[in-house]
Amino acid sequence: MIFFSISLIIFGLMDLYVYQSVKTASSKKWVRRLYWAISISAYVYMILSVLTFDSANESRKVLNGFMSIIMLWYMPKFVVLAFLIPEDIIRLPIGLYRRIFHTERREVGEQFVPGRRRFIHNVALGLAAVPLAGVVHGIWKGKYNFRVIKKTLFFEDLPEAFDGFTITQVSDIHSGSFDNREKIQYGIDLIKAQNTDLFLFTGDMVNNRSEEVVAWVDVLKEIRAPYGQFAVLGNHDYGTYRTWSEDEDEQKYLAKVDTDRLVEIQENEIGFRNLRNESVKIEKDGQTFDLVGVENWGEGFHQEGDLDKATEGLEDDSFKILMSHDPTHFDKHVKTHKKKVHLTLSGHTHGMQFGIEIPGFIKWSPISFRYPKWAGLYEENGKYLYVNRGFGYLAYPGRTGIWPEVTVFELRKKSV
Repeated sequence: MIFFSISLIIFGLMDLYVYQSVKTASSKKWVRRLYWAISISAYVYMILSVLTFDSANESRKVLNGFMSIIMLWYMPKFVVLAFLIPEDIIRLPIGLYRRIFHTERREVGEQFVPGRRRFIHNVALGLAAVPLAGVVHGIWKGKYNFRVIKKTLFFEDLPEAFDGFTITQVSDIHSGSFDNREKIQYGIDLIKAQNTDLFLFTGDMVNNRSEEVVAWVDVLKEIRAPYGQFAVLGNHDYGTYRTWSEDEDEQKYLAKVDTDRLVEIQENEIGFRNLRNESVKIEKDGQTFDLVGVENWGEGFHQEGDLDKATEGLEDDSFKILMSHDPTHFDKHVKTHKKKVHLTLSGHTHGMQFGIEIPGFIKWSPISFRYPKWAGLYEENGKYLYVNRGFGYLAYPGRTGIWPEVTVFELRKKSV
């Protein structure tokens, strides 16, 4: 509640600040009235959303509405602020100088005459339309704009039998957010069309509770691969984002019951075997590699993952692929672990569902301030981490610039 209260205060101050730009850019009363009508309506909706939010009940629509307002109405205002704040920083000392020494505008600060100020404010408001259009597209189309990203990885110690072996990775399905069966079916068909040898899901099947995935079992169970379908749990799969009981012990118990129910659904109805701090051997032509899966381990989130336990009994130098939902696990434990993990597959970040990616030119999202490794392929000391951008979406009901992803890996043996 404190976080939301502070956020509402900040948004209110933003409304007042950006209004100065609206007032400078247009003298028409209807424009100003429309601005305040939208601002007040948005503000009231957000307050009601906070006051009526109940994690024990279905609150997806309320949360989606809250995030839509932030993305549609307040995200573009950051562009305006990027123009106004530097301008005001320059104008403030000039204004103080004029007041103290009673100078004329022509003597100092000539660059901020009304006409030029109006131009700056018009440019700021015009550029704010760019992220606004992006968010509208993200809600309308972007969240189901599925992309297949293909990566070929070379390893000197890959067993010969797995040269050319293919893997499909999907992460962060968040079935509780889905609202279009036709689009989801298209995404599943895209997964099936890859015809890879192995399918791996790296966590966050649901948002809050196992019940959310029930309506999508018939679609998800279509995913099949010759060498199996495997999964791990993500932070949203532990039932802790929902209030089950006011009693702390009962809350923990019921959350665990729901987690076990989710695992049961995935294994018995969908056909995804969950690896919970354990490993399996994938065998082909008499040779094997170790597929390792850990429970969620993330900075600031559940830390149930136990890599020591998951790799117990495995040879130090055997070829290993690890499924670990949160990419922070790689830097904190995986890359320095005594047993070499050749490839770690993660998700979790969603790329914040908002950013800019132009291959070879720019790759940026606000989530990069929280997660240095937030999307795509990373390599350190011969150990790879791949962070999938996610299949579904959460909170903000859209994707802008960071599209839903199906990743296909081809493993190749590198010549020595």
